[in-house]
Amino acid sequence: MQFEGIYTPVVTPHRDDHSINEEGFAAVIESLIKAGVHGLIIAGTTGEYYAQSMEERFHMMALAKEIIGTRLPLIVGTGAIRTEDSIAYAQEAKKIGADALLITTPPYAYPTGREIALHALAIDQAVNLPAMLYNYPGRMSVNMDEETLDRLGKSPNFCAIKESSGDPNRLHMLAREYPHIQLSCGMDDQALEFFAWGARSWVCAGSNFAPEAHIALYRACAVEGDFTKGRRIMSALLPLMAMLEQGGKFVQCIKYGVTLRGIECGPPRRPLQPLNKDDKRQMAEIIRTLNAALANIEGEPA
Repeated sequence: MQFEGIYTPVVTPHRDDHSINEEGFAAVIESLIKAGVHGLIIAGTTGEYYAQSMEERFHMMALAKEIIGTRLPLIVGTGAIRTEDSIAYAQEAKKIGADALLITTPPYAYPTGREIALHALAIDQAVNLPAMLYNYPGRMSVNMDEETLDRLGKSPNFCAIKESSGDPNRLHMLAREYPHIQLSCGMDDQALEFFAWGARSWVCAGSNFAPEAHIALYRACAVEGDFTKGRRIMSALLPLMAMLEQGGKFVQCIKYGVTLRGIECGPPRRPLQPLNKDDKRQMAEIIRTLNAALANIEGEPA
């Protein structure tokens, strides 16, 4: 499978009682398809999979497939501590017709490189679907190291990696030593660098509410090869990225950004709490400034 373009890890809208707002979920998906993103990811961190029961996750992936149909590729996250649970999520994803899996390192368990590889290979053996690996040591505390990647070379299904370490040296290593694994940007403030090193896709939570800006950066760098324009778009995006990463309010900011586009997303599930009024004002102003800058950049003659 070729991963090309902007892949959005879809938020899960909630009602005030923290139940899932299925109408809101459908509205988010329809808005993203209309905006022109290239694929959708269900049960990513942005979708708050960690706060959902297994039954809820099964239901959400089936609902997403029902809404999407064949209009866009559907990628389903299998994140869980136990390998058996990740296999169950992968099997259900295959059952409902998902196009690929997102396989992350099991959290909290602190597995070795060999153990991470055996975890991913067990999922692969169970379902035989294309998979994007997800390396996020900031949350999982461990890297998918060279031993992991070498062992996973046994299966062609491991065709991409979402790299979220923030380490430029890993970006260079992946681009040089593992060219057969498609490089996907998973560190938003390094998107320009990822595209410069040959990435053809970007898994970006901010595209839930700012798909136009994320698509514009992808198009400028990966399609047109215009890194001068890309730097201008990236510069306009950086204040937003700084806002998303400050103080552990990532999911809350994404959900509020979607709300500002007219789709009520509700609160995150506890223990997370919604943004306060000051954060909301700051978020709204950053988005207004971004939209104005993007309109100016895109409106200029070539």
